[in-house]
Amino acid sequence: MQEKWLVGVDLGGTTIKLAFISVYGEILHKWEIPTNISEKGKYITVDIAKAIDEKLQELGEQKSKLAGLGMGAPGPVHMATGLIYEAINLGWKDYPLKDLLEVETGLPVVVDNDANIAAIGEMWKGAGEGAKDIVCVTLGTGVGGGVIANGEVVHGVSGAGGEIGHITVLPEGGAPCNCGKTGCLETVASATGIVRLATEALQNSKEEGELRNRWNEAGTVTAKDVFDAARNGDAFAQSILDRVAFYLGLTIANFSNALNPEKVVIGGGVSKAGDVLLQPVQKYFEKYAFPRVAKSTKLAIATLGNDAGVIGGAWLVKTKIAKL
Repeated sequence: MQEKWLVGVDLGGTTIKLAFISVYGEILHKWEIPTNISEKGKYITVDIAKAIDEKLQELGEQKSKLAGLGMGAPGPVHMATGLIYEAINLGWKDYPLKDLLEVETGLPVVVDNDANIAAIGEMWKGAGEGAKDIVCVTLGTGVGGGVIANGEVVHGVSGAGGEIGHITVLPEGGAPCNCGKTGCLETVASATGIVRLATEALQNSKEEGELRNRWNEAGTVTAKDVFDAARNGDAFAQSILDRVAFYLGLTIANFSNALNPEKVVIGGGVSKAGDVLLQPVQKYFEKYAFPRVAKSTKLAIATLGNDAGVIGGAWLVKTKIAKL
């Protein structure tokens, strides 16, 4: 069995990341294809199967080389059947992803939520460093979350465990969220949320500085602009970032009080800000966490970047299908 490869697939709204991975979690070959969301995403499983066959052909390998396929998909998953309850961006509802993918690829398949497999990847090969109790918060266009307790993903009764992005941080007067609620963490700590906070602040103040200059030049700002200006000492950008860190630190403290994880790993595009984000989040985390939790739970920036999902998918194959 040592020679077998594991297939990791991470399905995103714009690209599908694929990788052949060794049983030790080393990426042997990785590539990506565009996500075709036309006609309610009906071509996605065929595209994945074709991409795998073409890569095997290119490498001169047989399908028998592959032990199975582990995949992360956006939205809540029914774990027993691999059914996606709903993936709004792809147009899927009650979509039998596992069954369709098994038919198209001829491989055994295991499916989980994309934030969950990113958490698994970080546990196995990333910032989790083998910790069995970790929480992963993914800050991208939205805010995803994965909770791992004693080495197993917490799915909850309907596949919605770990929806950290939808913890309410503004019970009143919060912005609307894609989920249908208002005031979710996602509305203030995602890249989109940070841009909204910065735009509102710029429109409602006359404060000068680097962020204002970027706004004047481009007519808009990005989350990266906010972080860069804050890093360069712009007090206005720092005040916006402090607000984001407050919401994030408070939320991390609250779920850490419930779970007492060994590590909280912060990933996604926004986490690339590094210490300029982590330090103020740490400050608020320590302020709101139960003292014993504040001492024992460590915050860390994710280390695997875009590879977390495919590595997590490979772990699912290794542990759930191949039992290697």
